[in-house]
Amino acid sequence: MAILVTGGSGFIGSHTVLELQEAGYDVVVIDNLSNSTEKSLKRVEELSGKPVKFYKIDIRDREGLEGLFRQEQIDSCIHFAGLKAVGESVAKPWEYYENNIGGTLTLVDVMRQNGVKNLIFSSSSTVYGDPDRVPVTEEDPVKKCTNPYGSTKAMQETIFTDIQKADPEWNIVLLRYFNPIGAHPSGRIGEDPNGIPNNLMPYITQVAVGKQPFLRVFGNDYPTPDGTGVRDYIHVVDLAKGHVKALERIKAGCGLAIYNLGTGKGYSVLDIVKNFEEASGVKIPYEICDRRPGDIAENYCDASKAEREMGWKAEKGILEMCRDSWNWQKNNPNGYAG
Repeated sequence: MAILVTGGSGFIGSHTVLELQEAGYDVVVIDNLSNSTEKSLKRVEELSGKPVKFYKIDIRDREGLEGLFRQEQIDSCIHFAGLKAVGESVAKPWEYYENNIGGTLTLVDVMRQNGVKNLIFSSSSTVYGDPDRVPVTEEDPVKKCTNPYGSTKAMQETIFTDIQKADPEWNIVLLRYFNPIGAHPSGRIGEDPNGIPNNLMPYITQVAVGKQPFLRVFGNDYPTPDGTGVRDYIHVVDLAKGHVKALERIKAGCGLAIYNLGTGKGYSVLDIVKNFEEASGVKIPYEICDRRPGDIAENYCDASKAEREMGWKAEKGILEMCRDSWNWQKNNPNGYAG
């Protein structure tokens, strides 16, 4: 029986496929390659020494999914596929709802028709909105999200919660990620965004290799120690290992379970710049710009529930995250394009 990974050629997906293979699982990947490349999976094969079965299928393509389930013996699904840029979601809300919600409903329907009722969902800390307190725990309220991307994550969580309540045969784990950065220590797989990066670390690494002239820091007037936004950054390999642990919870028959995946520490934008400069030896020029709409001052988590119930804990520190990000970018200045 195989694990189906949707969006498996993307940043978090490819790292998770590798960890699954190293843990002895058979993996089947689907991806429409709208924001990723199959080359990431070729690199995963190099690293694991095992083939990765890949199908170019969009999660909205019911016929494609039905064909896949006829062909493969699927036991569980890890669902990453979705559009994920906050700013773009504000400009293109219809596309985000149609893709993320419509695609998820199609995927879940095909799963249940094929008797596959085990699912791990890639959710996000954005569901906490602007939290009343930090660190946030899983008991804190899901708030009105500040952008359509976050709203699609919160809606998908509601859909999964209602499905599991109506049919207790489902085992569903909702993983609320904080801010994944870093890359595989080999430097062979990493984050490769299209265009100007939306996320801080690939922006910094592209400045470091000369692809961007300077880093834009959005706002330095937040109520934080240095005025820049504070987030909980987590190494992508630690995050990937969290999915392997979540599969063990599914096997044990968890019903519905929700976990924060983060380090429990908050770092500001300028903290990350400073740590990156220390890890890489490269100076990062930056300019302070206006705040971005939808951004909040600080968000970091209490991840003790994941440690208690799954035996999972983030192990890699901020310098390792910066060092591995730099190692990936300097060896692949143009990402998977060469």
